[in-house]
Amino acid sequence: MNETVTRPEPESGKSRRTESREVRRGQLIAATIDSIARYGIGGTTMSTVTEAAGLSIGLVNFHFKSKQNLLEETLTFLAREHHEQWRRAYEDAGLSAPEKLLAIVASHFHPRICTRRKLAVWYAFFGEGKRRAVYRALVDDLDRERYDLSTQLCAEIEEEGGYGGLPPHVIARTLEALYDGIWLNILIYPDRYKRDQAHRQVRAYLASVYPRHFEMPGV
Repeated sequence: MNETVTRPEPESGKSRRTESREVRRGQLIAATIDSIARYGIGGTTMSTVTEAAGLSIGLVNFHFKSKQNLLEETLTFLAREHHEQWRRAYEDAGLSAPEKLLAIVASHFHPRICTRRKLAVWYAFFGEGKRRAVYRALVDDLDRERYDLSTQLCAEIEEEGGYGGLPPHVIARTLEALYDGIWLNILIYPDRYKRDQAHRQVRAYLASVYPRHFEMPGV
């Protein structure tokens, strides 16, 4: 999968100096993603980042002060990018709960979000014990917002369909687990596990628990 890193766009009226600062930060974050994907967190240094970005170490220190700050800003960038993607998809979807839930599901496999390089960053933080607390502090609120919204949508579907099966919060929690597990498969088995296949598998799960609201896709 080819990676696309969205760089922050400067607001109108900002000075060229401010715009340049944001461009540089975007370049360094993109380079950090590249470095973590190639070397892991432990092997990522200011030097590997500057080499990937084609910029000086002085610029990295100016914008991020330390490797820890750079890593945290990179994870925050990815978390906010993901949040904006699924939130926009939810708001642009139809009015029904199934349409909105499917929009949230689809956003996890959008080509801007679901790339091997970006997934490598997420799992680098998941995989290192000392980094997990950093991950939780940075993204817990965003994860909770999505979980709560998915629970609400599942409750609406449950009430409308009268399913009487698993509680809505269990379905929502399972969806969160599926996103994480399927992302890991995409990262580990890129030749055998593709975004569209992964997307269909989550939809198949929804069809199995809410068969009157979701159509079973071909898996």
